[in-house]
Amino acid sequence: MIGDVIGEDLPGMDYEARLQALLDHRVGLWDVIAKARREGSLDSRIRDHATNDLAALVSGLPNLAAVAFNGGTAAKIGMQALAESRISLDLIKLPSSSPAYAAVPYAEKLRAWEALRKWLSV
Repeated sequence: MIGDVIGEDLPGMDYEARLQALLDHRVGLWDVIAKARREGSLDSRIRDHATNDLAALVSGLPNLAAVAFNGGTAAKIGMQALAESRISLDLIKLPSSSPAYAAVPYAEKLRAWEALRKWLSV
């Protein structure tokens, strides 16, 4: 999904090139969940999760303007962590890019994700 937004064929690149392409477009990646138990791929199956310290990460990035969350579970956990920290920046809840989340058609998901261009180098 993010590859389509920034105009890069990320799946066609090796891992290091993908990371560099993301950085070149001002995209950083971070998991809000550090570890959890989950049977299958659905977020609704996440149990006993431990979160990464998103507030600490964000506080160490003074030029950060926005944090976007890939799906509802990430948004719920991440927004809660950042609300408690009183850090002020744009928080964007995006529809999950997972093919398992088929309730929203790809074209509709992509339109939502394209809103990120406001903060990216595209």
